[in-house]
Amino acid sequence: EAVAAEWMLEFACSCLCRHFAEESGAEFQRWRDVAQALINGLSQIPPHQKKMVYLCQLLIRIAQGKSLGMKFENDQRISPLESALSFWTLLEREEIKLEKLHEDIRRLIHIQIVAVLMENRYFKEAAEVLERLFTDSESDKPLRVKLATVVRNKDPYVPLLQSFSYSLLIRKIKSYTDLFMKENETNFLIQEATKQVESKGLGATALQNKSVEVNENDKSGLETKQRFVLHIILLRDVLGQMQDCCLDVGSSLFWMYINCLLGLNNMQNVGKNEVSLACSRRRQRWTHKEDLELKSGVRQFGVGNWAKILVHGDFNNRTSVMLKDRWRTLCKIE
Repeated sequence: EAVAAEWMLEFACSCLCRHFAEESGAEFQRWRDVAQALINGLSQIPPHQKKMVYLCQLLIRIAQGKSLGMKFENDQRISPLESALSFWTLLEREEIKLEKLHEDIRRLIHIQIVAVLMENRYFKEAAEVLERLFTDSESDKPLRVKLATVVRNKDPYVPLLQSFSYSLLIRKIKSYTDLFMKENETNFLIQEATKQVESKGLGATALQNKSVEVNENDKSGLETKQRFVLHIILLRDVLGQMQDCCLDVGSSLFWMYINCLLGLNNMQNVGKNEVSLACSRRRQRWTHKEDLELKSGVRQFGVGNWAKILVHGDFNNRTSVMLKDRWRTLCKIE
C-alpha cells in the first residue's frame, strides 16, 4: 500500500506540474485535490519524496497567489504567497546546488507578496509583512529598503513592481518545474502507461480484458502494475464527471475510488455495481475489530481526521463519513 501510494503521489505531482505549465485551470484544480488528498494521507513524508510534496504545495499556493481570501495557514495574516515562500524555503534546502533561478524565484515571491497586497490597497498589511519577510542580513537589505519606500508611497504601479511582475514569477516557476520533470522522468505509472499505449495502442478500458505477452516470471508483477495504472485512469475519469472541481472527500464515490487505488476493493465491483457496493457498505454491521481500529486511529490522528484514519486503518469497505458516524455512536454508548 505504501509503495502504491508513492506511485500515485509521483503521478499526481507530475500531472500538477504539467497542468500548471499549460495553465489548464480545471485540470490543475482536479489534480490539486487529488495530490492534496494523497499528501494528507501520509503519516510522514518519505525522505525521497520531500521535494515532490513541497513542490506540490508550492504550486497550489502560487496558483492562488492573488486570492487574498484563500487561507492556507492558521495565522489569518499569512497570504497564499507568503505561505508559498515557506515551501520554497523547504525546497531550497532539498537542493544540492542553488542556482540563479532559485535566487530569482525567491526575490520574485518576496516582491509579489508585497505587490499583491498593495494592488488590493492593503498598505498597512504590506508594511507589516515586510517585518516578517526580511531579516537583518545585509543581503536582504537593498530589496527591503526599496520595498519599504514603495509601501510608504502607496503606489502599486511603480517600475519595481511592474518589472518583477506576477507573470514573470509564473514563468520562473514553470522553468523550475521543467527542470524538476526532467530530473524525475522515471515516474513509474507514466512509464507503464506509455508502454501500454505505444505497444498495443489500447484505450483505457481495454486494459481490463487484454493480456500482455510477458515472461512468466514477470507476469504477476506486471498485472499488478497494470491494475494501478487502470485505477489512476478510473480516478481521473470519475473526477472528470464531477460538476464541482473541489472534491467532497466524504462522498462514497470518492472514497470508493481511493480504496480501489489502494487495492482494497475487487476491481470487478468497480463500474459494474457501484450502487450496490455503496448500499452494502451501509448495511454492514461494525465489528469489534473495526471499532478498535477506529479508536486507535482517533488516538493517533485526532478526531476529525477521518480521511487519514480510513487510509491507515483496517476497515471493511468503509468511508470517512461512516467513520465519523460510528465515532459519534461510540461516544454516545460510552
